[in-house]
Amino acid sequence: MPGTVLLVAAAPVGKGRLVDAASVLPVLAAVPTETLAGTPTASIVELADPLDPQTVLTRLRAAAMTPGHLTVYLVGQVHLDRRQRQLHVALARTTTATVRYTGFPWHWFAQELRHRPSGSTTVIADLHADAESWQALTEHGLDAGPGVALHGRVAPPARRRTPAVPAYMKAVATILRSGHRPPPLQLHQQAAAQGLGDDAPDLLPFHDPATPPAPHQQPPQPAADAHMDPHAAITAAVEAGRHGEAASLAASWEQSALRMHGPGSKEVIHWMEVRADLARFAGDPARSCETWLAVASARLTSGQAPDSPEVEAAADRAHHLWDRIKDAEAVRALGPALVSLRRQVPGRQRGTLLLAQRRLEQFHAQDIPRIPAPGAQPTASTS
Repeated sequence: MPGTVLLVAAAPVGKGRLVDAASVLPVLAAVPTETLAGTPTASIVELADPLDPQTVLTRLRAAAMTPGHLTVYLVGQVHLDRRQRQLHVALARTTTATVRYTGFPWHWFAQELRHRPSGSTTVIADLHADAESWQALTEHGLDAGPGVALHGRVAPPARRRTPAVPAYMKAVATILRSGHRPPPLQLHQQAAAQGLGDDAPDLLPFHDPATPPAPHQQPPQPAADAHMDPHAAITAAVEAGRHGEAASLAASWEQSALRMHGPGSKEVIHWMEVRADLARFAGDPARSCETWLAVASARLTSGQAPDSPEVEAAADRAHHLWDRIKDAEAVRALGPALVSLRRQVPGRQRGTLLLAQRRLEQFHAQDIPRIPAPGAQPTASTS
């Protein structure tokens, strides 16, 4: 099957730049696309210093939906959101104060890639960290979700003030320019040896599905399923067409998260999002829409801003699924909640509230009985 390559080189503009991420793109561009992908044919998408996290999310989501092997080459820097302590990849407009809104949340990688077949996705990353994110990474490592092979390095804060060179990714590109792509782990080992030299200790724990994850990479699990990765089990059920089983597994993990972390927690919201996606895969847009509406409401209730990327994404998905519902009764039942949400979260696309209102009005109009004109003869019914 053809492969897909997503190249992302991102770093802030100005003094917050830790690495000259885009400098590696010409070197990668000299590598044949098929070699970058490791497949006979491939397509490529390149993002150089993107401004908006939604742009990155859209391209990542589109790449994640393509069949065949997906390889993501990521160069940039990571920072912690000081409020929620979540890791973000900095984009062109990111500053320390705005990382929560202008950076790309790392967990979005796992969120978008989690439903791909195990072993079909490789992420190769050359990342640079500030002091806070470096400390967090040394404690927790880094992964992109189950079934995703993640190789690369994270460099600690540099003493020099000038942006660092992405030496690891340049070594990767140099190896690939020979026209031969070794297996990802071997490619990583060669690049680390050639590109890092004395910097080899900067390598942090990355996840390869071929090896058991480190203890800190395993999510908390109920005792009965302590041996099982919940996402892998759910993915296996979906691939086998057991959608009811997948939904039940996700619901049980949501209840476990609710008991452990409470309503509105990021853990509970994560499993709500999983349930919403599972309903979509099962061909139930109404249930998926209803769940995305609940996700948006939960995020707003927990204090997230209406214009935050996570809230807008939930509202957009709810609206998209609502548009796909063909059952008039379900459209009318969910429409008022969607219109109410769009008043609060219009999103980036103009006219979303008006579009929702018009569609709801159309379905209500279809349900209004026609009143005969004065003097008109009633129509005889037939049986």
